[in-house]
Amino acid sequence: MKARICLLYSLVCLTVAAQDITNPVWRMNWPDPTVWQGEDGSYCCMATNPRRMLRSTDLFHWSIDDRSPIDSTSWQTIQGIARNFWAPDVAVVAGRRMLYLTLYNSAEDSNIGVFRQESDGQFHFLRLLTRSRETGIDDTIDPEVVTDPATGRVWLFFGSVGGIHRVELTADGTALKEGATYVHVAGKTIREDHSRSQVFEGSYLHRHGRYWYLFVSSGHFGDHTYRLLVGRSKSLTGIFRDRKGKPLAEGYATPVITSDKDDYFYGPGHCGEIFTAQDGKEYIFYHCHNAGTRQHGSRPMMMQQILWDKKGWPYVEGGKPAPVVSQPLSY
Repeated sequence: MKARICLLYSLVCLTVAAQDITNPVWRMNWPDPTVWQGEDGSYCCMATNPRRMLRSTDLFHWSIDDRSPIDSTSWQTIQGIARNFWAPDVAVVAGRRMLYLTLYNSAEDSNIGVFRQESDGQFHFLRLLTRSRETGIDDTIDPEVVTDPATGRVWLFFGSVGGIHRVELTADGTALKEGATYVHVAGKTIREDHSRSQVFEGSYLHRHGRYWYLFVSSGHFGDHTYRLLVGRSKSLTGIFRDRKGKPLAEGYATPVITSDKDDYFYGPGHCGEIFTAQDGKEYIFYHCHNAGTRQHGSRPMMMQQILWDKKGWPYVEGGKPAPVVSQPLSY
């Protein structure tokens, strides 16, 4: 309780400054955010249940766009497949903007669908990429698609309680590559770890220096045990390891943002992309619970500066969700 009072006092003091803004940067429920930059330089953001989007010109200030990012015909199609639509990932593949989305009924009946953005600006459903009923991988959720600039190969990372896996896609990102195999890359299964502390989900890949960094989340998404972790590898097909050299495939990872039971902001995780803002600093997006909200279970969107130590490992100041992000004077 004392920690919460101190944090609330800090919020009040810091928000009066003209050049400060407060987290969350979007206060309504907005879990599992994905952010991308459009051709006009502005930013868009979708989250779980993507019936609306957010827009921003600077990454710091967001407003709602009521137009559905997915066309109505596609909505009708996917509603015939699943009841829940989680964790979108927007990526440019072979010059086209694509959407990858979890279509979820249960751990044993979960799917990832692929959509393509057409001239009307909306994403149109193409097909299912992978299905848990066919692969046996429980919780086929949380897609992350990345193109390796060194090889041109396109990879889908996904997973949760059945482990995070990697599989190769076609060059246009619309289907599995012929003969592609699933490779377990991170996290234990729920059968191996009922506590979920070494069960990973919410994959996000980021290139920095000589390494690919795989950000993941562990714990239970509804409480303070949820946290953001990371490992790295010199290649997308290599072994991702934590700071001590232990493999993520065995449930090891290095903490980036964590919280405690009595923290005002708790349960940080399922990060979105990392962007460099106009102030030259790098910022990462993620969702987090707010102890002061009246919306039970709400996970608003947070934004925080991410730094890199001398050995190339990412961290945030204090290691916890930040209540305030400094706004550049140029905005």
